[in-house]
Amino acid sequence: MEIHTIKTEQEYENALQIIDQLLDAAENSERAEQLEILSILVEDYENKHYKMELPDPIAAINFRLEQLGLSRKDLEESIGSRGRISEILNRKRNLTLPMIRKLHKYLNIPADILILDTKKKTA
Repeated sequence: MEIHTIKTEQEYENALQIIDQLLDAAENSERAEQLEILSILVEDYENKHYKMELPDPIAAINFRLEQLGLSRKDLEESIGSRGRISEILNRKRNLTLPMIRKLHKYLNIPADILILDTKKKTA
C-alpha cells in the first residue's frame, strides 16, 4: 500500500476506509504500522479541514449540569450566590479566575473552554 499525504476529500474518505480495514491488525505488524501512519495523516487532514472551535463556556456549563443531573443551586460553591450564578449564566458577568478553577475541578470542564470571553460569544 502506498501511503502519502492526504490532499483531497476523496483521499480522506479512502484513508478512512483503509483504516477501518486495518483496525484488527496485530500489534507490531506491518499492518499496525500502516494503521498508525494513516491515522496520523487523517488526523492532520482533519485538523486542517475540520477544525472544531471550542464550545461556548456557558453552554458547556449548562450541558455539564444537565449531564450530571445538577441544578444552578449546585454552582453556589463554585460561583457564589444565586444572583451571581444568574448573572454568569445570563452573560451579564464574566467568570473570574477563581470561578474557572472551581468549575474546572467541580464539573470537570477543561479550563481552556471556561476561559473564553463569555460576553463576546452569544450561543
